[in-house]
This record gives sequence, structure tokens and C-alpha cells, in this order.
Amino acid sequence: METTAPLIDPFARAITYLRVSVTDRCDFRCVYCMSENMTFLPKKELLTLEELDRMCSTFVNLGVRKLRITGGEPLVRKGIMTFFNSMTRHLDAGRLDELTLTTNGSQLGRFAKDLYAAGMRRVNVSLDTLDEQKFARVTRWGRLGQVLDGIEAAQAAGLRVKINAVALKGFNEDELFTIQSWCAERDMNLTFIEVMPMGDLGNEDRIGQYWDLKDLRARLTENFTLTDLSERSGGPARYVRLEETGQKIGFITPLTHNFCESCNRVRLTCTGELYMCLGQEDMADLRAPLRASPDDALLEDAIRKAITLKPKGHDFDYSRQEVGGQMPRHMSHTGG
Repeated sequence: METTAPLIDPFARAITYLRVSVTDRCDFRCVYCMSENMTFLPKKELLTLEELDRMCSTFVNLGVRKLRITGGEPLVRKGIMTFFNSMTRHLDAGRLDELTLTTNGSQLGRFAKDLYAAGMRRVNVSLDTLDEQKFARVTRWGRLGQVLDGIEAAQAAGLRVKINAVALKGFNEDELFTIQSWCAERDMNLTFIEVMPMGDLGNEDRIGQYWDLKDLRARLTENFTLTDLSERSGGPARYVRLEETGQKIGFITPLTHNFCESCNRVRLTCTGELYMCLGQEDMADLRAPLRASPDDALLEDAIRKAITLKPKGHDFDYSRQEVGGQMPRHMSHTGG
């Protein structure tokens, strides 16, 4: 398969990173991601595993070098290893640099060895607290022990694990150094994420949850010497090194620092909607052209047209004590 002309957006950014939600379903109900009583999509609306393969392969043919699989919880999708194993061919051929996964960790005990065998080398695990009672509260349905066992299984299988922790004021502030040291002891990098204004806020106070990462960083400097790193991982995180431990800490700050100038990614939902920006509502339906023809020409054309609509940046804003630029869709719908 020869790669055709690459995807370039209106601001001369090459689109090389595709995040793909393979399901909107999850075995947790995290308070900042889902409502407690979610209405999930009818399964017939979801792209089949074969359609996901064709969709991702088309993006790879158009120059995407990194695929991150998300959800919901991607590992609850029935038969998902069929998809991962089919993507291995792109890694083997050198068309794809990385196939990776963001997960809540609950199913890693079952899948870690198979994921490594499929060519995956690292995973991101979302984990906001090491306190069992608080974990049950923030995930509503979660079991911390199962997640910790999954992380251990992933490391035993050879996968690098990075922990993603959403910074929640009044919830995990007191665990900052506990989580940091726990990760350091296990040779895991750690990224903190500002809570984003996504989904129905009727039951959750996003402003009340908001913990400015500038404050979190200042707390870290009380115990460590922080050195800013210039490296980028293809995502929005900005990194520092804790000199005393050598640990790498990331900060994802869409609200206090706009990271859009280097954005190289787009997001595909499990129903084939392409969102050019997490913080904008513009999207393109790729399911229709995918299903309209067995040939990929219509799909490629739809993808190229969608990329011409990619905005320069998002509109998230908490500065006026109200949630500016709030997105009505749930995070689980877009895939994080």
C-alpha cells in the first residue's frame, strides 16, 4: 500500500495522530466522564471491527503514524483483539510507528500479554486515586484492586505504563505526593490532567472540581527540583523531570495553557464521526462514505475535506467562574 499525499490542515499542521474510540461502553462510570445512568448507543450504530480496520488503514495510508485506541473502555469491546491483531500488519510494514491504548486498567490482567504480542509497547492507565473508597466514589462502579493487578500484569508483559490522573480539587489534592512516589517506585511516568468541561454538568460541579495545574506544579516544587523538558510525545502534555528521582511528570492543561499550536491529531468516534478538535463541535460523518462504497476513494475524499475544517484551537475557559466553551457531549463519546 503506497502512502498518498499527507493530511495537512489549514494551519500547515500535518495530521499524523488518530485517536479512535472503539466503544462508548465502559465498566466504570467516572464522574467527569459519564452520567451514572448512561444511555449507550445501539450496537448497530457502531462501526464493526472490520470497518474500524478499514477506517484506520485508510488514515494510515494518508500519513497517520500513531493510533491510540480509546473508549469508553476499549477492552470491553467484544472481539477487540481481532482489531489489534489486524493493526499489527501496519507496524510490521513500517507504515505505523505506534499502536497504543488508553484504558481504565480493569481488563489489563486478561489482555496484557496479547496486547504486547500484537505489537503494543506502552499503555496509558487512567487512575486518579490510590484510596479504595475514593476510587469507588469517583468511578462509581470501580474496583481498585483489579486495576492495580492489571497494571502489574501489563508491566510483567513488557508494556510501559503511564498513569493519567485527573486533578480534582478537594478529591486527590492530598494524594499528590502519594501518587507521585507510587509511580516512581514502579518506574512509571505520570501525567496530570485538568478536568475538562464535557458532558451534562447537572450532577457534577466542574468549577468546584477544577484544580489549576499551576498550583499542583508549585506544590511539587516544595519537594523536588523541576526541570522543564522540550520533548513532546505527540500529545498535548508538557513535561518536567524531577531531578531527585529522574521521574518524568506531564501536565495537560487545556484550560490554563492553550496547546493547540502544535496539534497533530483528530478523533474518530465509535460511530464514525470525526472530530477535528476535542473542544469544538465541528465533526464529519465518515461512516456514510465508508459504507457507501467498497472502494476507499469516497472515504479518502471525506477525510481530506474534514481536515480542511480543523480549527486553530478550542474554546475551553473557566476564567469567569462559568464553564465557557462547554461541550455537551460526554468524554466517553469522543474518546478522551
